Amino acid sequence: MSDYKVVITDYLYETVEYEKKVITDAGGSLIPANCKSEDDIIEVAGDAFGLLVQYAQITERIMDALKNLRVISRYGVGVDSIDIKAATERGIYVANVTDYCESEVSDHALALLMSCSRKIVAANQYVKGGQWDHTLMKPIARSSSTVVGLVGFGQIPRQLAAKLKAIGFQLLVYDPFVESKDIEKYGAQKVELEQLMVESDFVSVHAPLNEKTRGLVGAEQLNQMKSSAYLINTARGPVVDEAALIEALQSKRIAGAALDVVEQEPIDPNSPLLEMDNVILTPHMAYYSEASQVELQIKTAENVAAVIKGGIPKYLVNREVLNQGQ
Repeated sequence: MSDYKVVITDYLYETVEYEKKVITDAGGSLIPANCKSEDDIIEVAGDAFGLLVQYAQITERIMDALKNLRVISRYGVGVDSIDIKAATERGIYVANVTDYCESEVSDHALALLMSCSRKIVAANQYVKGGQWDHTLMKPIARSSSTVVGLVGFGQIPRQLAAKLKAIGFQLLVYDPFVESKDIEKYGAQKVELEQLMVESDFVSVHAPLNEKTRGLVGAEQLNQMKSSAYLINTARGPVVDEAALIEALQSKRIAGAALDVVEQEPIDPNSPLLEMDNVILTPHMAYYSEASQVELQIKTAENVAAVIKGGIPKYLVNREVLNQGQ
């Protein structure tokens, strides 16, 4: 067997033949384990050179047990399930795939926003309930008089901004890491978070999840929003304080929300969000299309294949590891 054993800790795909071809062509061997617990991963992947990870938590304990581990590649953008500090300290590459679903997520965010703006879900429910009366959806504002605030301005919200601008929305952006001139190119205005929350009719969350962004949109920010405003989240559930959001919705502090992500996934069957008529929920599917899934599987494997060949992952997250003379 090849010295370059690559284990898929967990996955929900119908086939992993795409990954198998990439790893095999690079000179490695692929083991689809489909396990999530620390003990199971350690048992199956004890001598693994690389890991492909979907939802499993990759902890310091796992890294210490996997003495040959050199690279961890995650299916997706977020890497909050991986102890990056521990990986860097051990000279282990951590990689993700940042560009496989930009079009899909921006489309999904736009669809959720437009569903709220035009009150599509509510209208559908009224009509199916026997009420053919457009006045039940009042008020509905014209797009050109509506302000959308984007929290975060990476590639996905930039694509969304272009689509929103084409429709006619006014755009505000909060992102302390992006210069005003790069935001203004999209016909948007850079503002502080408080101004965005106060002035926006729709707040669309696109910040990555990390220590600084966890709970970024909390009770204070929700209380700053207009009572007619909606919150859209296609990023990560914990970026929004869910308890505060539920309270804001229940008290009618804001008009509604459209969420593709929640703090606990799958959603708790007892979550109050499931009972709210002013909340649209989708099952963390914004990233998905047939094409994006295949692209994700291939690029996730290519991160590991690059290391097998003596290079570095294209989508390296912990670049600090390069300074360790690996």
